[in-house]
Amino acid sequence: MTDLTMYQFENELYNSGFTFIAGVDEAGRGPLAGPVVAAAVILKKGAILKYTNDSKQLSEKQREKALIEIKENAIAIGIGISSVEEIDLINIYRASREAMLSAIQQLKIKPEFLLIDAMPMEIDIPLKSIIKGDTLSISIAAASIVAKTTRDAYMLEMDKVFPEYGFKNHKGYGTKEHLEALEKYGITPIHRKTYEPVKTMLKKK
Repeated sequence: MTDLTMYQFENELYNSGFTFIAGVDEAGRGPLAGPVVAAAVILKKGAILKYTNDSKQLSEKQREKALIEIKENAIAIGIGISSVEEIDLINIYRASREAMLSAIQQLKIKPEFLLIDAMPMEIDIPLKSIIKGDTLSISIAAASIVAKTTRDAYMLEMDKVFPEYGFKNHKGYGTKEHLEALEKYGITPIHRKTYEPVKTMLKKK
């Protein structure tokens, strides 16, 4: 069932004369391993998406369905990534913002307005930062799905490189399985050294 309240921000902006509205969101602030990935999505004006919702509300299969729908209804998609090294160097908040800025810059059409999930930003484009934006704006929800599926695909690749850590199951989050693997096998190059318990494990070395 399409939730039409998710279109209110976009419709207000269309009515104010904006055409190219980009939703911006990131995935991967919390995990102990892997990058943070951001996406910016400009949907076709008036596009109604059947499967798209906040990525956290959807199963993996539902996200894949939504991603197909987003690609069919988007006129531009940009993706930005901040590496583990960047996260450790400048902190996750700033790394998330850098990834978002990069995603916006990757768009092949310059957006006239940005709807951003809960992140203030200094940029020469008018914007609105919306708390829980991925549940309130269809453009942000679309960006959240692109970011999440992109990051998950990367972590599946990393699962092949480091099979003993179970990255395909938890995508780098601090699950029991992941913490036990850390204890047993130690730290990989894709672990965030400023995150606990990785930070403490490094001190013990």
